[in-house]
Amino acid sequence: MLKIYCKNTGTSKEFQEGVTLSEILPHFEFERPYDILCAKVNYVTQGMKYRAFNNREVEFLDYRSYAGRSAYCRSLCFLLSKATHDIFPDSTIKMRRPISKGYFCDLQKGSPVTSEDVERIRARMEEIVAADSAFKRMEVRTEEAIELFRGLGYDDKVKLLETSGLTYVRYHTLEGTPDYYYDALVPSAGYLKVWELSQYQDGMLLRVPDRHNPERLTVFEPQPKTFEVFRESLKWNAIMNLDNVGDVNHACEKGYAPQLIQVAEALQEKKIVQIAEEIERRYRCGALRLVLITGPSSSGKTTVTKKLSIQLLACGLRPVSVSTDDYFVNRLDTPLLPDGSYDFDNFDTVDHAAMQDDLVRILAGEEVQVPEYNFVTGMREYNGKTLQLTPGTVLLVEGIHALNPALTDRIPDASKFKIFINTIVSISLDNHNCIPTSDNRLLRRIVRDYNKGAFTARETIHNWPNVRRSEVKWIYPYQETADVLFNSAYLVEFAVFRLHAEMILSMVPRNCPEYSEANRLLKFLSYFRPVSDRQIPPTSLLREFVGGSSFNY
Repeated sequence: MLKIYCKNTGTSKEFQEGVTLSEILPHFEFERPYDILCAKVNYVTQGMKYRAFNNREVEFLDYRSYAGRSAYCRSLCFLLSKATHDIFPDSTIKMRRPISKGYFCDLQKGSPVTSEDVERIRARMEEIVAADSAFKRMEVRTEEAIELFRGLGYDDKVKLLETSGLTYVRYHTLEGTPDYYYDALVPSAGYLKVWELSQYQDGMLLRVPDRHNPERLTVFEPQPKTFEVFRESLKWNAIMNLDNVGDVNHACEKGYAPQLIQVAEALQEKKIVQIAEEIERRYRCGALRLVLITGPSSSGKTTVTKKLSIQLLACGLRPVSVSTDDYFVNRLDTPLLPDGSYDFDNFDTVDHAAMQDDLVRILAGEEVQVPEYNFVTGMREYNGKTLQLTPGTVLLVEGIHALNPALTDRIPDASKFKIFINTIVSISLDNHNCIPTSDNRLLRRIVRDYNKGAFTARETIHNWPNVRRSEVKWIYPYQETADVLFNSAYLVEFAVFRLHAEMILSMVPRNCPEYSEANRLLKFLSYFRPVSDRQIPPTSLLREFVGGSSFNY
């Protein structure tokens, strides 16, 4: 016999060795408004078919948890790929990335995707859900899985597994069709009750449930500018013949990592030059005097602002910069989160009335004394720093709230140029496994926080859900209002961060809730062949996070 402690109830019960999580669940009574999709076993996410052979602590999870939501969405991707294969056996479907509150899916079948194609696939998905077909898990030697997927023509999975360094791997089957997913799935297709498949752009959009209310779909949000930036990244990937992690790993094994880094740097610099030239053109033609730069946490706002300043100088303009951070209210006046901690990402953390007053006066040509925020004392200080715009000068405002219209609603739109920086990952693990959209930013923040001695990985992971909630509320609503969207992601970024992050993540204790996310990130990073940062130039955006930058932060 073994003992299972259930965190949902705070009680323990005894079971026979080898019992599954699905068999354990009915023995613990707690409120379950939605289906239980997976569980954390000793803080590691497991599917409901996981068997326990020793005493374990278990926390059952539904869709409202990150792990439950991820298991649901991965299972939906398997359902879609299975149905597509059944309807179009010679086609290839690629789950590209989350967009417009869903997943963009690229269906390559030799002809354009039609509404009739989408309807046939959707009908097949509904048949599988109605049959409640089980997701069956298999564990085999990696060489056996490679041969299986090679025989099916899944070269993307072959490349990934060949470079994974794993001795054994787990794959799943659905009605006899095998596929590989790097983490837990739900028990069966019958759990996938809420979803929608529609024609979108030149592919399909797989919509998923709302994270707060899994019984309804997320609200569709058009994101044409974001989609265009993503398409541009795919174009450059195709030129370099890189589509997934296996491709990048093989390229690095052949010694092409320095070239990939150089190309990534060149593409980003080219984009910054184009932005600077457009700002100069608008400045010379009219009233543009103010450049607003924003983006979510760890998107690289500060470095982009510094590099843009250099290119504006090269265009004959004189940039001066101010950060919304310097207008933080005194720490004691900072809004609070429900748990009583400071909500540093809230719009009211910035004294936006005072900041707009200063911006209006600066744009009117006045010399204005501007504050500097002392992060040690938590106080806004005036130390004699002044700003004044003269002919040929343009004002850069950088910060997470820079595009919030309430910050500059007294300033004419013709005077503004708005830049939104995001990290749009354009590669996938393989055709059916998207890379979570925020993982590169989380890894950037973990490494930077640790290098600066600000926070441990455990502390950064603990705070990340609050950061993400604030981004959804205060930052992303203004993404599509920007004049320019800048993608700060790198193809080899995860390979570089592996050498920095593994040691930091390994220090997260195994007996704390944050270990679940640390363990997931370590597993995710293990798919990437490590690349040294020696080839990254000192002006690179990545240096803001791994250190060694020639810029002062």
